[in-house]
Amino acid sequence: MSDEKFPRPVKFTPGRFAAFVGSEDPANINRIAHETAVALLARVRTDPDPEVVGRLVRYTDEHGIDEIAELWSQAAARSLPGALWRLYLLRTLITQDPEGIAFAFRRGTEVSTTIDEVVAGAAAPTGPSEVVELADRILHGVFAGDFATALDRAAAFCRVCAAGQASLADDADATDAAHPGRSGALTTRALRLTDLADDLAACGRLERRGSLD
Repeated sequence: MSDEKFPRPVKFTPGRFAAFVGSEDPANINRIAHETAVALLARVRTDPDPEVVGRLVRYTDEHGIDEIAELWSQAAARSLPGALWRLYLLRTLITQDPEGIAFAFRRGTEVSTTIDEVVAGAAAPTGPSEVVELADRILHGVFAGDFATALDRAAAFCRVCAAGQASLADDADATDAAHPGRSGALTTRALRLTDLADDLAACGRLERRGSLD
């Protein structure tokens, strides 16, 4: 990653957080990521003050996502800090493009044959305000609810959106000759959401076994 300084709150763009390069020992970065994740959850769960939980849910609205990324993005995908990073990343994706995400989710519910729509728990009809509210409720569940359930809901939401993006890519392939790259971009988003869903679901299974650390 370059030394570019982002304004706060940071506006997410694809690929910006693909890698964070620093001079610290990777083992030390990994240790700090795990220790801070464990300490944060332990402190909040011991005293789940609604005001504190609310500030944590909305943390990236005020501070941007770069601080979260620097802290947790290099951790293993299927670990506690890796799960927290992905949940904050998902919320950022939703809050920065609620209309686009809501549209993809609605299309996903039309083409999906799974119960993911029910598991995700988005209000219907699902518009921009509903997906933002869902993002907040999922993250709220991490700090003051069942962590595994929050991870399952996030994974289900990603799968529905991925199905929607893939369907929209098919539409673009057939009709949008003037923008030949649009289908590829939508397909790439679908694949990234699928990967995100897989990691979140795996973290949920680990949490239920008491092995998410």
